[in-house]
Amino acid sequence: MGKVLLIIGHVPSPNTQALRDAVEEGANHPDIDGVDVRAVSPFDTGPEDVKAASAIILGTTENLGYMSGALKDFFDRCYYPVIEETEGLPFSFYIRAGLDGTGTRRAIESITTGLRWKQVQEPVLCKGEWREDFIDQARDLGMAMAAGLDAGVF
Repeated sequence: MGKVLLIIGHVPSPNTQALRDAVEEGANHPDIDGVDVRAVSPFDTGPEDVKAASAIILGTTENLGYMSGALKDFFDRCYYPVIEETEGLPFSFYIRAGLDGTGTRRAIESITTGLRWKQVQEPVLCKGEWREDFIDQARDLGMAMAAGLDAGVF
């Protein structure tokens, strides 16, 4: 089996759908051919998906200073079933934050530290009013993760 980049993105709005689509588009860049990209909802992702992944990009909204309930549900269902088998799993994340994303970032980093995953790209924090350049940032994140995976950097 080849390398799998799993994009787990919560998409409750057109803007968050656009972000996840941009991450997926970047990861599927034509120059990157050794990576199978899968973009899924947190609700449709289970422990076996995580175990099969070579790297993960998490995507969430900021909800009351925390990650979305969908991403939290994913972690609640998958944390213990994957903890022993995914140590060192490369990951990054993006946050669509109406405020500053600090609490959401802290929560994701706390859980992934417990899982002993390895953050390999700086997260993308899309803060404040919607800006079109959020799409470019998301696309760049997907491309960087897939290129790094394809090149064996992580």
